[in-house]
Amino acid sequence: MRFLSPQSQISPAELDRGMRMLLVDGVSSQIMGVVTGGAFLVAFALLLGATPFQVGLIAALAPFSQIAQIPAIFLIRRVRQRKRLAVMGAFFSRMFWFFAAALPWLFPGTTTSGYLFFFLFMYFSLGTMASLSYHSWMRDLIPEERRGQHAANRIIFSTLAGSLFGMVAGYGVDLLKPAYSLLHIYSAMFILGGLLGLSGVWALSKIPEPQMPPPDQDDWFATLGKPFRDKNFRQLLIFLASWNFAVNLATPFFAVYMLNRLHLSMTLIMALAMVSQMANILFIRIWGILADRFSNRSVLMESGPILILTMLIWPFTSMPDHYLLTLPLLVTIHALSGVSSAGVNLSSSNIAMKLAPKGEATQYLAMRSLVSGIAAMLGPIVGGTLATWTADHTLSLTFDLKNAGTTLLHFPTVNLSGLDFIFILSFFLGSHALHRLITIQESGTADKETVREGLQYEVRKFARNISNVAGLRNLFYFPYGALIKKEPPSKECQSPPTLDQERDKPPEKGSGQAG
Repeated sequence: MRFLSPQSQISPAELDRGMRMLLVDGVSSQIMGVVTGGAFLVAFALLLGATPFQVGLIAALAPFSQIAQIPAIFLIRRVRQRKRLAVMGAFFSRMFWFFAAALPWLFPGTTTSGYLFFFLFMYFSLGTMASLSYHSWMRDLIPEERRGQHAANRIIFSTLAGSLFGMVAGYGVDLLKPAYSLLHIYSAMFILGGLLGLSGVWALSKIPEPQMPPPDQDDWFATLGKPFRDKNFRQLLIFLASWNFAVNLATPFFAVYMLNRLHLSMTLIMALAMVSQMANILFIRIWGILADRFSNRSVLMESGPILILTMLIWPFTSMPDHYLLTLPLLVTIHALSGVSSAGVNLSSSNIAMKLAPKGEATQYLAMRSLVSGIAAMLGPIVGGTLATWTADHTLSLTFDLKNAGTTLLHFPTVNLSGLDFIFILSFFLGSHALHRLITIQESGTADKETVREGLQYEVRKFARNISNVAGLRNLFYFPYGALIKKEPPSKECQSPPTLDQERDKPPEKGSGQAG
């Protein structure tokens, strides 16, 4: 299989073709993830008899599988063919979706969540080994000056395809469930996801791989310990650990909350997911531009707080059940999550690639994934345990207006129970984790004000580009002097640029470190 072997030289045409194939893989893999994960996987597990605690365990399987990074490091160093390892690992990993899909037929009418755990563990473990090979491969293949824009394009195309496919799949579930078993419907979706995943493997096989740099002579422990001895990278690992624990304490239970607490249909759940993904698409390119112009840390400092804020809004979607503001708040949460997760996911991945020394990306990125994975594994386990403990706990604060013993107005200002406490705890832990960013050094990091000016500029520019009505563009400016039609002055009589014109220039790259 020479087509899986590294190349000593890669032409610009081969690189461009390979990056197009990366988009194909991204789209296929994203659709596979949509129809085999999220609300669909949670619903499938619940139908197989899983408890909320076991749902937390399922969410912990993916990060727990990051332990496979350790043998993967030395397998890559020994074989030195990352493309071969990535393609073969992804192929065998995605085959396990066919086994999971067969569960309702193999064991009809029985609780089979244990088998599902095993199949998911094999899928995630093999996928983890493939992922490490893939990221080390991409680290040496994609030029640094194109990395941010390419990552943004990959996320845009894959997210758009995944959101549209997920919306159709959600509607299909609600449409077919009166006539077919839900278990069989989800099984068919897993089969489709497996087939799409294999098409992504085919695309990966078409991407060239540069030869790895010569290996160093460090021993086992020295290889594993290098990222931890690097002070700056160690600070990044501390941030990623605390951040992933805080976020994954709550996120695996969003689907459970919407299914069991708010009793939403699958169509509505996927529509909300589409809102999040569309917001993600709209902002991923903007975050990518800002990451390239300033730094990944600057983007994290702006996008991270928005994502954490959504955790605090979740408890107010029920008072204590579905009410007037439930849907508007859910739309707000998913829109903000899409905007912020675009920046968080893009920058947290790129900052590790940037801080990893060239030629040593394998062990650095492996330790990044391992540390993040352990924290992300503990998050849903702790969250599931706390959710079980708080299931019967309620905290209610009401506003009552009474006259002579008669209640004139009764308004529940706060009504917390069960998972609501987990969401609030996630907010506080995430806020604390963001403070760790100030300890990370990255070239190009700008102060918050400069980054926000850059964000506002890019949003205005994007709004102008998507608007076909000239007058609508003026709504993004203040004051509204552009509404007054004026003759353009001659070149000789042109006055200095106005404040508005100066404002519309892209901000200069900041030279100071963010505080």
